[in-house]
Amino acid sequence: MTNLTYTYECKADSKGRVALPGGLRKELAPVLNNGFVIKKSVFYNCLELYPRSEWEKEMAGIDKLNRFVKKNIDFIRKFMAGVRPVELDISGRINIPNELIAFANIKKNLVLTSQINKIEIWDKENYEKVLNDEGIDFGTLAEEVMGQSQKPDE
Repeated sequence: MTNLTYTYECKADSKGRVALPGGLRKELAPVLNNGFVIKKSVFYNCLELYPRSEWEKEMAGIDKLNRFVKKNIDFIRKFMAGVRPVELDISGRINIPNELIAFANIKKNLVLTSQINKIEIWDKENYEKVLNDEGIDFGTLAEEVMGQSQKPDE
């Protein structure tokens, strides 16, 4: 499993190319040569960049859905909309397709942030709005999400 930890800021050029920051390339070193999959996020106007091995795990779970249940087909169609394979070029850049740039409202300044096994790609301004949303009390959220979970050794 890929365990990504950090948040990075970088820039997209006018053609949608993004040079992955050096620290992120170090984190991704074991999987860099296998390529990536980029897609729209389900909950936010940002993108998700999966190392190929993590994408294959995601697909294995989705493959278990019964295709004779309409809501499963509808989910798969929406989930897969805009999915693209991406590779690092010789300069260590990925090229974000125009359709995905439009979806995520990407301008120039980006934030690439860990979601443990994948990377979210945000327009910096949109990321800061979501991060600073006063409607979310982080202390309460932390208690609700993490307060009831057991420690791994329990």
